[in-house]
Amino acid sequence: MFTPAPDEDFNGLDRTQVLLMQEECILVDANDKNIGSASKKACHLLKNINKGMLHRAFSVFLFNTQGELLLQQRASEKITFPDHFTNTCCSHPLYSPDEIDERDAIGVKRAAQRKLKHELGIDPEQVPLQDFHYLTRILYKAENVPNDNKWGEYEIDYILFIQRDVDVVACPNEVKSYRYVSQRELKEIVNSAKSKRMLLTPWFKLIVENFLYQWWSKLDQIESQSDRRTIHRLV
Repeated sequence: MFTPAPDEDFNGLDRTQVLLMQEECILVDANDKNIGSASKKACHLLKNINKGMLHRAFSVFLFNTQGELLLQQRASEKITFPDHFTNTCCSHPLYSPDEIDERDAIGVKRAAQRKLKHELGIDPEQVPLQDFHYLTRILYKAENVPNDNKWGEYEIDYILFIQRDVDVVACPNEVKSYRYVSQRELKEIVNSAKSKRMLLTPWFKLIVENFLYQWWSKLDQIESQSDRRTIHRLV
């Protein structure tokens, strides 16, 4: 296996997560135009974010047939926002032919399918590409957990909904815990986060506060909630 040269930015961090920082993400402008690529590390360094480096991402919201949302708690090994609760799966399409394809956001959907397998062990056959609903995009910026002045997020995040019953086999290096929740249970979790008893990722918090319950209430007619022309600028 390739071993990267020593890098002081990664001192004390999990080796597996460090290796993932070599992946090439898709750089975009403020209108989501593909303008090239940079490593996951480069995209998440605050010094680059503060210079305007923006990349493409996605957030999957997977519901079972009872209408419950699958949440995950990010592993302690994660470099950004470890131990935080978040939506089902959050990651980045890569700068590869399959995942830069923008027709009907198919590249992003392929990336989502890949990462659901990687993080949660969900077989691609259980989450067919045609069952993903691309709703809209959000642009947001966030620094990592308090007292970390090195890492952050600056993303145009594609929101993907899917409703399927799936088998979960979580990767412990990615996911510390997971659970299905109802709307009522999620509201309790959000209230706990406000009192600092639980941690929520910043993108998940923004989506919950601005959109999620409205979309959730229309789960059986989710395409009616799509707004693919808009980039919601939550910065």
